[in-house]
Amino acid sequence: MSYFVTGATGFIGRRLVTELVNNRRGTIWVLVRPGSEAKLEKFRYRWNNTTRVKAVPGQLTEEGLGVDPKWVAENKGKIKHFFHLAASYDMTATKEQNDALNTGGTTHALELADALDAGCFHFTSSIAASGEYTGTYSDDMFDVGQKFASDYHRTKFESEKIVREWSKTPWRVYRPSLVIGDSETGEIDKIDGPYYFFSLIKRMRDYLPGWLPSVPAPGFTMTNVVPVDYVAKAVDALAHKPGLDNRAFQLVNPTPQRNLDVLQAFCEAAKSPSLRVAADGRIGDLLPTRAIQVALAKVTSRGPGEVVANQTLGRLGIPPEVLAHISLPTTYDNSATLEALEDTGVELPDFRTYAATLWDYWEQNLDPDIKADKASTKALKGKTVVITGASSGIGKATALRVAIHGGIPILVARGKEKLEQTKGDIEAMGGEAHVYTCDLSDLEDIDRMAAAIVKDHEHVDFLVNNAGRSIRRSLRLSMDRFHDFERTMQLNYFGAIRLIMGLMPALTGGGHVVNISSVGVQTNPPRFAAYVASKAALDAWSRVVSSEVLGDGITFTSIHMPLVRTPMIAPTKMYKKFPTISSSQAADLVLKSMRDRPTELNTLAGTAGEITHAIAPSVAFRVLHQAYKMFPDSAAARGDQAADDVTTQQKALANILRGVHW
Repeated sequence: MSYFVTGATGFIGRRLVTELVNNRRGTIWVLVRPGSEAKLEKFRYRWNNTTRVKAVPGQLTEEGLGVDPKWVAENKGKIKHFFHLAASYDMTATKEQNDALNTGGTTHALELADALDAGCFHFTSSIAASGEYTGTYSDDMFDVGQKFASDYHRTKFESEKIVREWSKTPWRVYRPSLVIGDSETGEIDKIDGPYYFFSLIKRMRDYLPGWLPSVPAPGFTMTNVVPVDYVAKAVDALAHKPGLDNRAFQLVNPTPQRNLDVLQAFCEAAKSPSLRVAADGRIGDLLPTRAIQVALAKVTSRGPGEVVANQTLGRLGIPPEVLAHISLPTTYDNSATLEALEDTGVELPDFRTYAATLWDYWEQNLDPDIKADKASTKALKGKTVVITGASSGIGKATALRVAIHGGIPILVARGKEKLEQTKGDIEAMGGEAHVYTCDLSDLEDIDRMAAAIVKDHEHVDFLVNNAGRSIRRSLRLSMDRFHDFERTMQLNYFGAIRLIMGLMPALTGGGHVVNISSVGVQTNPPRFAAYVASKAALDAWSRVVSSEVLGDGITFTSIHMPLVRTPMIAPTKMYKKFPTISSSQAADLVLKSMRDRPTELNTLAGTAGEITHAIAPSVAFRVLHQAYKMFPDSAAARGDQAADDVTTQQKALANILRGVHW
């Protein structure tokens, strides 16, 4: 059995290929434009570097996709499944472009499928085919006289019509709704749908207090979003299930979603002010209807309206042309699709469980402010940056930022698999990265790795000591756990200074060391004795050594990092309710340290804690004792499964002293 896939390097396509590689057998032929073979090679790491994925040169705009007739003759009758995913998805594309790539491309794909005598033609359409239909649109509905708001919508309908009427091969049609990022990794290729509002949400977070409610923007009615991994898994499962030919399957959320609820979930993920308001439910009556939205989109697409829109919405990254597509006039009934998927194990995940993953990916990779940071590009371009703990959290976010700005991250962690994944992601975006595995609590292993880095790289420009271990446990529960103190010192202190010393030859002559310390060093929060002591030791060592190596051109920065939303704090469940910064915000602080090279980088809460301890230590300890009584040991520290309830008083103190570990 063999497969043929168009659009294999696209957003949905490359995940479908992953499903085929992991779940099916046989060669997977993929259409590649001549000269674009390198793009295909960038994604091979996602497919386990298998040789089963093979390129076939061709063009979407040519008859029979421009595939060599000799190849067609050699493979006639061998292609069991022909997947056509390549298409244009651009609301601003011209009529000619949409016609050529969507309707024309589908026609040419059918020509090739027929010539190959393929077993089944699988066409990825879209709910856009339903156009402006008002009401419930089921899997078996198609042409109901619907109108279309754009050439994209029209050509998706016409493309599906071509498949239904012209295909000599059995066919299956898949209509996903608005496809958003991967529910497990958050990955997405382009800004679309709710992502247009992410810059606005970020600005709300950065410039407004978190407790401030905001009135929702106009037009937030209904939408329908599904993650790309669900779409790929569903297409793979439905394509291989017998008895489903000549049917359409709507890959949608069976429960319509309010735009406001979707954006609220992202606000919660970003820790920005809420979009909800305490108002009468009739507020919805004040919001523009879809007809007014479409009219508003037309007004802002030309003349003075366009100028105003570009100076307002445009500055927030919201194209005026998307106003007509914010909400959907249609409700989708996919009960037949769900029935077909019942015994496949493919289920749609709850949007609320992965909204934070989508936000984190956008903030780490697609936030337009990243590329606008010219100062970081100037400081990092071509520079070698060793980053420990680079497989997740702050380390991974820093590595991606360094690569975006032209730096060369050297990724260090114990596990190789996640490091290779990050390396592959960096190379896929055109960057360079290197992987070194090391147990950073093993001093001999550190020596081995440091020697290898010094040998392989002429100079190390930056070292980011990020890997660390945090333990939140009171002294009362630590009396028979002295190893907690030993483990934190081994990794956070001994491991860090051993690596610095090992890399000294490569750091000499302009190298800079960034130590990820903690706001706890300044505020002394209860229950963090083991963790804070290890970070304080690293701070003290760095301050002393800084004066000794200044003449060698080596400098240090200690970042007294506030509470960061990473896997390290996951055992303390109450932190989910506390103000935290994201890994991307933490990476911003790391980049600032590399760019500006300050001796310390502190938060307002950390500085306030340090000053209070200096001028009124007795008062400080009394406040901390009250915090000790207010915030109990976590269920993880107690060794039980009880939930960590969060009280109003706990939330209040956590918001007053934002970022402090309690």
